[in-house]
Amino acid sequence: MRIAIVDDDTDLAAFVRDAMCEFGHKCDKFANGAKLLAALRRNTYDLLLLDWHLPDISGFDLLRQVRADDDKNTGIIMLTNQSDKNAIAEALRSGADDYIVKPESASVIAARVEAVSRRVRPDKARSRFLNFHGYEFDRLTKTIRFGSDTVTLNDKEFALALLLFENMHRPLSRSYILETVWHADPNLPTRTLDMHVSRIRTKLNLRPENGFRVASVSGYGYRMERFAQGDEH
Repeated sequence: MRIAIVDDDTDLAAFVRDAMCEFGHKCDKFANGAKLLAALRRNTYDLLLLDWHLPDISGFDLLRQVRADDDKNTGIIMLTNQSDKNAIAEALRSGADDYIVKPESASVIAARVEAVSRRVRPDKARSRFLNFHGYEFDRLTKTIRFGSDTVTLNDKEFALALLLFENMHRPLSRSYILETVWHADPNLPTRTLDMHVSRIRTKLNLRPENGFRVASVSGYGYRMERFAQGDEH
């Protein structure tokens, strides 16, 4: 997963980042809310770890702003010294998925991160077949069946199509897609992604008139969109 850690305590942020990296996650850390919000305009994160007390904005207000601007696929865990149960309950009602009272061990933080990830994005790794609004993915054969058609994709095309369908209506940054599908340097200048998007658009007939579109998000990346009948315009 790609994780953002927002905490002005540099030692604690480094501890959490190192712990998450040891468990195989990619982490960026930010010292305040403004830097996180700027990063969210460029990158996609699977999970945010938000400190309750930040120098420019409260973690609670940042939580509400992120939830107002973002889809619900991003997990959010509050990092707090708060012992006020009412405040914690309000944070959970406002969109936090969990909270961690500092200090905490690396293993417990990692376990809570994994638990939130399972709730927000259920693990379908054991399923051979996945169905998204009539598009049936077969992980074993790398084929996708829709309508009367069955299309075989190469590994990268299949992974890209699955990532987009799994994140329906969620903007995904180019760097996030490159890391997830190609395991590549997210800053690598390449047209490979654009070519693969073009191919799956054609092979899977992803056109507004057919109810789907892979939209380019200017300066950011791509988003899979599904239209209700009559809403394609």
